[in-house]
This record gives sequence, structure tokens and C-alpha cells, in this order.
Amino acid sequence: TQVIPGKETEGSRYRDYFDWEEPAAKAPSHRILAMRRGEKEDFLMLRVVPPEAEAIALLTDLFVRGDGPVSAQVRMAVEDSYRRLLSGSMETEIRLATKKRADGEAIRVFSDNLRQLLLSPPLGQQRILAIDPGFRTGCKTVCLDAQGKLLHHETIFPLLSARMQEEAAARVKALCREFAVEAIAVGNGTAGRETETFLRSLDLPAPLQIVMVNESGASVYSASPVAREEFPGEDVTVRGAVSIGRRLMDPLAELVKIDPKAIGVGQYQHDVDQSALKKSLDDVVMSCVNAVGVEVNTASVQLLTYVSGLGPALARQIVFRRDEQGPFLSRQDLKKVPRLGARAFEQCAGFLRIQNGGNPLDAGAVHPESYALVDRMAS
Repeated sequence: TQVIPGKETEGSRYRDYFDWEEPAAKAPSHRILAMRRGEKEDFLMLRVVPPEAEAIALLTDLFVRGDGPVSAQVRMAVEDSYRRLLSGSMETEIRLATKKRADGEAIRVFSDNLRQLLLSPPLGQQRILAIDPGFRTGCKTVCLDAQGKLLHHETIFPLLSARMQEEAAARVKALCREFAVEAIAVGNGTAGRETETFLRSLDLPAPLQIVMVNESGASVYSASPVAREEFPGEDVTVRGAVSIGRRLMDPLAELVKIDPKAIGVGQYQHDVDQSALKKSLDDVVMSCVNAVGVEVNTASVQLLTYVSGLGPALARQIVFRRDEQGPFLSRQDLKKVPRLGARAFEQCAGFLRIQNGGNPLDAGAVHPESYALVDRMAS
């Protein structure tokens, strides 16, 4: 690894990887991806160069026989073929192999981190006051009911002056009383710690929790078509604060609305194979959704889309039927959804939940085709 002349200063951030002689087969994935990024940005020049003398000696032992004129010609051909053809081919092959292995390891880390984030314990259905912190622009504050519906929004300025801090403190206490707030969610971005300190300095009721929430991807959601459809008349800052509050209530249900790559759960996201990364992260989301199960009478279209056997079209049909004719009373009612056939029902029914329905088994993970067996066991 060499620094390109004239770019030593710009390349200093890659200094940990200079003069690195560890065998490529044992290179940690983050080092490989970092060096390839440095090469892509023209700060570094990377070469895979085995010892030429040793390589030619190995080839000579394999192909050269005897000491005659013909052997001399073969020896010349061996040396020429290695220098002109084989060394370059080997370098290309090694670079591809190490890149593929580094991509696989980086994507695995992405997937593991995303799974942990999606399966974070939910706070549950509680009334939330959510704050998207900020210094100069203020803290965007929203109040949500137990189902995540937006009830109120405003902007407070607790971090600019003493007078504004007093006004903000009074507003927070008033909102907590007016909307019977049970928990406060604070985004962990700019001014997050300062806002948390401000809230903890207030004389709020003891049972009221103050929780820092990872807001990665909230800005992506706030400008997405999904957010515009949910809150067509609200500003993007209000949508972002709503997303922060809902993440505290149910991380999985809220994060599925965002492209997994926008959540930021790994390094070198833009250096790995993008199609492989997208497939792996989508598989993780689908796995988590189906492992937890989905309440069919409250789930969004985005959440239903990840259920096995369903897709965007069937998810929209389920929500449309629910809005038109009221909540589903049993899993069998799903068969009345247009275009949801027997095969799709067989695949999705075990992952869909119906709380307080006619059959208590509809609220669990037992598939309808096994209900008869459960009845025999119960009797």
C-alpha cells in the first residue's frame, strides 16, 4: 500500500493501513474496504505483488525439463507469461476474492446490527411526548396517543436562553398534564444529551420515563412518500418527531417504513455489493416481522408487506378491507380479502394475529390448519 505522491495529507486518514504486509487471505474486512475506498478516492495505490523470483522458480520447476535449447525457450516463455499475463490475472483474482469475502463479512455485521435494532424491546401502547432536539431551530415536540396518533405539535427552545428555558419547561409540564403523557422520547441526534439533561432537571412525575431513542433514518422517513401519505399537511420536522415517538412504542412497526440501508447500522455501507446488501437486509426485516407476528387490525401497509405470502398489493387490499368493513374478527375473515387466495392464506395466516377475536388461537402462532389438533388436546 502506497500513498500517491502529492496526496499524503488527504490520505492521512488511511494511515493505519499504510505499509500493511499481512497476507491478503487474512485481511480483516474493514481494512480491505477502507483501503479500497482510499484507492477509489485516489488517495492510495494498491498492488498485490508476490515475490517474482519465487513465483518464477515455482513455474520453472513445473514446466521446464532438461537444459537444452528447447528448455531455454520454455524458460523464457514461463518468465514472459508470468510477468505479462499471470501476475496481473492473479492480482485481479485475489482482489475479487478478498472484496467478496470483505463484503460478506460487512453485510453480516449489517444484518446482525439491524436484527438487534428491530427486535429492541417495545415500550408498548403508552401516551408519548416525543422531541426531535435542536439548538438554533428549537426542539420539535409532538404528543401521541397510545396508538401513535398525532394529537399536538409545537416547537420549544430550551437551549438558547434562561427565559426561553423557563418557557419551555412550563410548556413541557403543561403538555404532560394535558395529554396524560406516560413517557418522553428524545432523539439522540444534535442537542440530544442537552435536551435530556434539561428534561431530567424538571420536576416531572416520578413514573414518567425519559428515554433516548436512536433517530437514524428519521429524516429519510419524514421526506418519504409513506410519511407524506400519513401526514400530508405536516412539516417534515413534525413527521420526524412522530417517528421518534413511535420507535419507542414499537421499533419494529416503525422501522419497517424506512429503507434498511438508511438506518445506518454498519460501516462502509456504500463500498459493499449493493444488491447483496439490500437482499440480506430485506431478509432480516422479513425474518424479524414473521418471528414477532403482526396484529392484522392495526398493522400498516409497510409492515404487512413483509409478512410471508403477502406483498404490497395484498397488504393494501387487507388495509382497504379493514377500513371499509371494520376490524377482522377471525383469521378466516382474511379469505374474504380480494385476491388473497388459498395459497397466500396458507403462507401468511400463521404470522397474522387477531387480538380479542372469536377464537383465542387467532392471537397466537398456531396455524389455522392445526386448530383441530389443539381442540383435541384441550378436550
